Amino acid sequence: MQQGTLMRKVKSKSWKKQRYFKLQEDCMTIWYLSKRTGKTESAFSISDVETVREGHQSEVLQSVAEEFPPERCFTIVFYGRRGNLDLIAGSAEEAQCWVQGLRQLIEPKSFPLTSALVSRTWIRDWFQKADKNKDGRMNFKEVQRLLKMMNVDMNEDHALRLFQDADKSESGTLEGEEFVLFYKALTQREEVLSLFQEFSEDGKKLTLLELVDFLREEQLEDEGTEELAMELIDKYEPSETARARHVLSADGFLMYLCSLEGSIFNPQHRALWQDMSQPLCHYFISSSHNTYLIEDQIRGQSSIEGYIRALKRGCRCLEVDCWDGPNGEPMVYHGHTFTSKIPFREVVSTLGKYAFKVRHPSPGAGGPGWVRIHGSGGSLEEEWSCWPPAVQDPREQGPWRHWVAQGASLSPTPQELKHKILLKGKKIGRLEDTLDGPGDEAPDMSDDDNGAEAEEERRRAKVRTQYGSALQKDKETVAQALSDCVIYCKNVPFRGFQEAHSHSRPSEISSLSEAKARKLIRDEGSEFVRHNAWQLTRIYPSGMRTDSSNYSPQEMWNVGCQIVALNFQTAGMEMDLCDGLFSQNGCCGYVLKPPFMRDEETLFNPSDPSSWEGPSPITLTIQVISGQQLPKVANSKEGAIIDPLVRVEIYGVPADQAHQETKYIENNGFNPHWDETLQFQLHVPELALVRFVVEDYDKTSRNDFVGQFTLAFANIKPGYRHIHLLSRDGTSIPPSSLFVHIRITE
Repeated sequence: MQQGTLMRKVKSKSWKKQRYFKLQEDCMTIWYLSKRTGKTESAFSISDVETVREGHQSEVLQSVAEEFPPERCFTIVFYGRRGNLDLIAGSAEEAQCWVQGLRQLIEPKSFPLTSALVSRTWIRDWFQKADKNKDGRMNFKEVQRLLKMMNVDMNEDHALRLFQDADKSESGTLEGEEFVLFYKALTQREEVLSLFQEFSEDGKKLTLLELVDFLREEQLEDEGTEELAMELIDKYEPSETARARHVLSADGFLMYLCSLEGSIFNPQHRALWQDMSQPLCHYFISSSHNTYLIEDQIRGQSSIEGYIRALKRGCRCLEVDCWDGPNGEPMVYHGHTFTSKIPFREVVSTLGKYAFKVRHPSPGAGGPGWVRIHGSGGSLEEEWSCWPPAVQDPREQGPWRHWVAQGASLSPTPQELKHKILLKGKKIGRLEDTLDGPGDEAPDMSDDDNGAEAEEERRRAKVRTQYGSALQKDKETVAQALSDCVIYCKNVPFRGFQEAHSHSRPSEISSLSEAKARKLIRDEGSEFVRHNAWQLTRIYPSGMRTDSSNYSPQEMWNVGCQIVALNFQTAGMEMDLCDGLFSQNGCCGYVLKPPFMRDEETLFNPSDPSSWEGPSPITLTIQVISGQQLPKVANSKEGAIIDPLVRVEIYGVPADQAHQETKYIENNGFNPHWDETLQFQLHVPELALVRFVVEDYDKTSRNDFVGQFTLAFANIKPGYRHIHLLSRDGTSIPPSSLFVHIRITE
């Protein structure tokens, strides 16, 4: 249809407007216009789209489920905090056409490359941005506009020379292949070419043996190097003739360095590479706090989107605060506050669909998911049938009968509980009663811990005082069916390490506020590490963090706390550390703790590494060489060009915490060169995380964030490597990257 596809844009049950949607010829942009006015309302780029969901997979589309069948409905999900776009097509066929078409366009591709091999999609995207009069040609004025948009402050004479060299037709404009030539000249990587020529005898190609030398000497590849060299040539050399001769050209060399194999992140560690047969308490577990909230803790919106985003990010431990709603229907929201509410049934349905889906799945992944149930729960018995099969009756699906019979000396393993959902919460009676039938023992209705309860009540009292007396504290009860499924993680109060060692079991878990945890770290660090070697501990944010801010998870991981709950909706350093730690091991949400943190007799104390007989410190040397196509600062003035600097931050035990930064480069966000060396000494590298941050220097105020990348030290691949930067929300911002040289010495 020439004018586009007519669909309904839905914002609420009562707000449904008809719009014409059309994919532009560039296959990169979608616009939609009003049926009534005929004016373009908005447009968005395909690169802004994270995924497309079919059917009633949003609260808005669920609210119109009786009016429109799921076959006609779909949701476009954008990166970052931009709201979703809910659409209803005129027919199931039209919906499928859009869903399948969009999925093909947004399917992940290899890293964009900055040379003649750069993806034509990216070239076309830049051309469309610079071609202001949309005539398919680019004059020199538009070239200057392009340079500004690309963060380049280039001398006008030099820019004119590049333009004239590419203008083979001498028409005074660039089009088609001429623009490709211009882009190639603009993105020439002198530092990579120099490295290439250092190992190439004729300066034009790397023979198989020369490539092997480079891989061994610089990339420190010591196993199967010749086979690896052949694989790289076959995979990245664009010339068929060169591939047949087993040589690598300069373009192929750059393509390798910009690939996953040339990334700072060890590609072998992206897959499931750790032992998953250890007890649950031997793993760090990706965990969220008040998962349903996507804004603040007092008046913020509750949404199933919070669960979907957290699960796709690799989160394994979720929270469901459930309270009796109208007509006895259980609702999920932050109790005793003014946050919005969502039906419990919708939350459970969402967990069933997304519990084991992540952004970058790996074969073999799928460790158990955890759901922390908290709240009144009085009507949960009636809603039990809507729980997904993985959680309905774990007694029939898990190893728990054998585990209980053996005395439950340690918790089960992620491998044994793969694709199961574990409930964490209060429990009526003992674990054995669930197996043998209810006994005469009085119900154990203890909450997480006395300190946690007191802090939470102080917060609620403050809210009740501020917003009126209408808020009343509900008496919490537990449904028997729910209690029966609390097996591997029963909430118990924390009364000290000695008490826990004498009376607690591996099937029990205590929750501590961040303040309580810090005090224990300060006063009893070694005891805390030993405790976490055999029992689970959950840490949650202070009740005073009503803005959904986060604490640093690193200090909690330093003592082996497994479930360190963060507000996933709040971007920043804390979530960068979380994403950095759990981006390994197939993004399964489980990371095996170092051996010395799995030993119940360990002497390790993060506050005093010298008290532990570990290996000698190692030295991490990072040469920050250059940057490529760094993004502009959000909301910057038109024509503004950044002054980038790179800061490297080390997070780990207190003795290893450090940061260093390069000088800033004036007016060059396109291809800045620093060539600066930063050096760090690490006493406990097993716990260290390395965060690379790019900022726009400002001498009169705080520097502006440009991009970042965080990873565990254990996942660093030494040698010449590219670091592909992420946005504040943790999403990719191709083709922005850093080029570095990494050395690790003892």
